[in-house]
Amino acid sequence: MAENTVYTVIVSDDEDELREAMCSLIPWDGLGFHLVGSASNGLDTLELVERFEPDLLLTDIRMPFISGIELARQVREVRPATNIAFISGYDDFEYAKQAISYNILSYMLKPVTVEGLSEELRIIHAKIDRQFELFRKAAADGAMSAKAAVIMPLVLDDYPDPEGEENALEQAWQCGILRDRRDRPFYTVMVSQLFDKGSSGTEPSFVASVNNLASKYLRGVHFYASGRVVSVLMGNPSDFEEYIHILADEISQMADRVLSMECRIGVSRETRKITSLHDAYKEAMEALRSGDWSESCVQFISDLAPEVNRGSILCRRALEKMEQNFMDPALSLVSISSMLSVSPNHLSACIKKYTGDTFINNLISMRMKAAKELLLNSSLKIQEVAERCGYSDQHYFSYCFKKYTGESPNSMRRRIHSEREEKP
Repeated sequence: MAENTVYTVIVSDDEDELREAMCSLIPWDGLGFHLVGSASNGLDTLELVERFEPDLLLTDIRMPFISGIELARQVREVRPATNIAFISGYDDFEYAKQAISYNILSYMLKPVTVEGLSEELRIIHAKIDRQFELFRKAAADGAMSAKAAVIMPLVLDDYPDPEGEENALEQAWQCGILRDRRDRPFYTVMVSQLFDKGSSGTEPSFVASVNNLASKYLRGVHFYASGRVVSVLMGNPSDFEEYIHILADEISQMADRVLSMECRIGVSRETRKITSLHDAYKEAMEALRSGDWSESCVQFISDLAPEVNRGSILCRRALEKMEQNFMDPALSLVSISSMLSVSPNHLSACIKKYTGDTFINNLISMRMKAAKELLLNSSLKIQEVAERCGYSDQHYFSYCFKKYTGESPNSMRRRIHSEREEKP
């Protein structure tokens, strides 16, 4: 039963006393949570999220190095199934509204008490229970919606509407797929299939589960066909670039966490014509059938076509791009994937498979290697070294440097110079 589910949680706050009090005084087990880690800054928190994949992140909104808002955004990129609860001061409430789409489940004001936080955690547990139950038991009503009835032939049939694009658009408007007669979105087809111990196990009710998650990000129509859920997603290119990989990841992560099943997903390219949906469907099915599932549960057709996008080759290209651009503070998995014209899901999986580490750790490693070279072989100030290595905040740079090398930038510089002077 959902109410007996134990949810994993990570606590993040730069106030040591408060963080330690939350970790030690809150009766986590009695509230249905298992505390798997804590951190004092956004960087360490993100690493814990990637390692433990928690159900809940409890974090201060004002954090060193990476703010709570930025942390929420980055968590959504790597673990969209993780819910987030903010703890912060009253003045940060308007600021917190920026993160409304980042799975923010609760907003608590400081100061917090053990009793107050415990009560809020009971409420949060109930909210996650409802999420899981909705995903687990969402039931189709058995009757095909008018939207699905119109869109299904365009997707599954191997011929366009005989009356052409305009007639199909008119039908789409009349049944509510399009907002008005001037609505001209782009379309992408996504096909989702559940597997239980290697055997296909998708039920028609999974349509509602996919629809519930997809509605947070994109317009769409979803239906069941041949043991799969077919989704026609609508938006503009920037919508797809920002959200579709997050949506696909969240579906696969929720299927794993809630249903204990593997969800494989194939995604087509974008198309502008509604009568091209069948071609897009064939692309999504090709991605579903041709993907390397040892790398990722989500496969985009655009990732599979060029030979240069395969496995170790793509990883090498990504590392080269990272080497060329690590000095850019805004460099991210999404920006690198855009440079290489592949999905963030595919790129992240390839980097982890072939380097044994995450994108962020590979990037930090590159930056620390470059920083060490500059510290030992130039007279640049620490702030200048930080900026040349992609850090606008000198304190953040120094923290990362000490974490990854064991000593501060100044200490290393003094030690190496002293050793050099002592040599005959």
